[in-house]
Formats: sequence, structure tokens, C-alpha cells
Amino acid sequence: MIELKYLSKTFQMKDGAVKALQNINLTIPDGSIYGIIGMSGAGKSTLVRCINCWNAPPAQRGDRRRGYGDLSPASLRKRRREITMIFQQFNLLMQRTCLKNVCFPMELAGVKKAEAEKRAMELLEMVGLPDKANAYPAQLSGGQKQRIAIARALATNPRCCCATRLPVRWTPTPPTPS
Repeated sequence: MIELKYLSKTFQMKDGAVKALQNINLTIPDGSIYGIIGMSGAGKSTLVRCINCWNAPPAQRGDRRRGYGDLSPASLRKRRREITMIFQQFNLLMQRTCLKNVCFPMELAGVKKAEAEKRAMELLEMVGLPDKANAYPAQLSGGQKQRIAIARALATNPRCCCATRLPVRWTPTPPTPS
């Protein structure tokens, strides 16, 4: 479950302070799908970045799960692996194939290469792009890049996956039993 209590986030700019979030209270039960909607500049991306521990709110004001303001660097990395992100611009590594892009978070997590490649192929199958395993991001359409980004975000079996833009035209294909 994701639980936010009295979450506030202020950014200091050269012309003064900007309150991006103010006293946000939110509970999202496990297994739920929620959308955060609002006008441009309303703080949606900041909220998502607080949920996935990339934008830390002040420790005394933000409480996400058990809080994270005082986590050690190793614990914070572990938490970030549990909460992945599908970026608005996809952030695929252009010098890596689609398969290697999906393997990348598993590589960082120390997963053995053969196991990572097997999992990556399962995910490419799920997003309907097993035939693009050896293609590079520059060879893909925007929708295909988005699906590779989704596969990469799911690679480490996260507890939560956040996105700032939802995939509009994608229905997951269940993996074929092996």
C-alpha cells in the first residue's frame, strides 16, 4: 500500500519559493490502479517522484509507507527498486538494443545475465515486441518505445510502478507458458 500523509514539497527558485505539493493525503491499496490528473504545472510529476523516492519531501512532513527521509543510501536504493517509473520521455539507452534496455535494471540489481535475458524476453513477449529484441530504440515507433519502457519498468518485479503518462493503446499479452 502507498500512503502519503501531509506531504508537502517546496522548491526554492531564484525568484522565491514554489509550493509544488501542499498537505497531500493519499492512500492507494495494493493491486489498485490510480490516475493522477491535473493541469500542467499542478505537481503530478512531483507527486509521482515523491512516491518513488526520487524527490524527497522534508522528513518531518512526508510519510510514504514507513517514511524515507532517514533511510541509508543502500535502503533507499532497495526502495527505489521496489517502486519503478515509466518516464514520459521513455529514457531508453540509445546505444543498447531493446533486450539490453530491458535487462539494464536487472544488471544494476546483480541478476545473472542468462536469468535477466530470459526475464527480458518474457516481458518483450508480454508487451508484444519479442521481434524487436535486437532492434535499437532509434528503429522503433513512439508506441514501441513506450512498450519497451514498460517492459524495463517491470523487469525487477516491482511492488509499484508509476507513470507520468499512461499507455493509451496497449493491452498486455499474457506470457506463453514455458
